[in-house]
Amino acid sequence: MFDSLLTDRENQLRLLRFLIVGGGTALVQVAVLRALKSRMSETLAFTISWVVSTTTHYLANRYWALPSGRGDAVQQFGEYLVAVAISYVINLGMFKLLRNHFKLSASWATLWAIPPSTIVVFLILNYRVFGR
Repeated sequence: MFDSLLTDRENQLRLLRFLIVGGGTALVQVAVLRALKSRMSETLAFTISWVVSTTTHYLANRYWALPSGRGDAVQQFGEYLVAVAISYVINLGMFKLLRNHFKLSASWATLWAIPPSTIVVFLILNYRVFGR
């Protein structure tokens, strides 16, 4: 699996587009978090910003980064929700760890919480959810 990811040209392009989408949606998440964190609890602001960025992430991946020819859109969306649930658990856990133990700001903790789940989510999305 990793060999084809690194050597197959189409997989390389899918990974590059996935990373571009990820960077853009990270910026969306931080912007929404900053807009909300003074109005509500930090965890609620983080969660709302995560939902907004995840919606952006789904649409950009589904129609551009990891286009899929699957015809079972409802099942595919359900599989996507499982993948993002895994992502959310990893992201929130890292966010709390970085905020509470490393005393990073909410924005920096949000940005650093994203990379740990990136490779896991890419593999799930590329090979299962949006698989060719």
